[in-house]
Amino acid sequence: MAQNIYDDQAFFEGYSQFPRSRMGLAGAPEWPSLKGMLPGLNGARVLDLGCGFGAFCRWAVEQGAAEVVGVDLSSKMLASAAERGPGLPIAYEQADLETYQPQGKFELIYSSLAVHYLADFDALCARIKAALVPGGAFVFSMEHPIFAARGNPEWLSDGEGYRVFALSDYAREGERVTNWVVDGIVKYHRKISTIVTALVQAGFVIDAMDEWSPTQADLEANPGLADEIVRPMLLLMAVHVPQTKL
Repeated sequence: MAQNIYDDQAFFEGYSQFPRSRMGLAGAPEWPSLKGMLPGLNGARVLDLGCGFGAFCRWAVEQGAAEVVGVDLSSKMLASAAERGPGLPIAYEQADLETYQPQGKFELIYSSLAVHYLADFDALCARIKAALVPGGAFVFSMEHPIFAARGNPEWLSDGEGYRVFALSDYAREGERVTNWVVDGIVKYHRKISTIVTALVQAGFVIDAMDEWSPTQADLEANPGLADEIVRPMLLLMAVHVPQTKL
């Protein structure tokens, strides 16, 4: 079972203060890039895995999705999601993504910053593919493997005094325990090649991959994003199920 850290009161209160928690998609600097990977949603059936506060679910409704399902392990997150979009046609489900089996078929399965909490990415890919219609898309973001390789990311200075990011144990895949908001958060590191191979072996066609970094306009609007130029923190990917069997 995945660790349910988001129902920890201290973590939930701390996480709720982040811009993406308070502002939804507008507070996620990578959102414009991720949005550009999405198919049209008018009339689509959409599943959001790790829906959190429900920002993407609400956006999908605004785009004309015919059915929207949001799944999360955290009861606190789901309660907040329902409060933030009262009356909207969104079905929220509490479930562990390690074992969750989607019901029905979808044109889009979306996941933002959730898959790095799961131990078995191969099994997740297989279940997602089985839940997509031919031509259906899986679009997701996760912690970039360069960022996730160390349990607790560290900054150093080089010989000229420049800020550099410390990378170690990249080839040693598996569990990482990190201290972020609270201590003892369990995540899983995978190499980029492992992620791509799992998607291809599951039968997906890769459409786009972005090792996201801010534009100059992003930096001018938010100078705090400067670290994202030194090392990528996020990996964004879009894949789809082919219309015919490969």
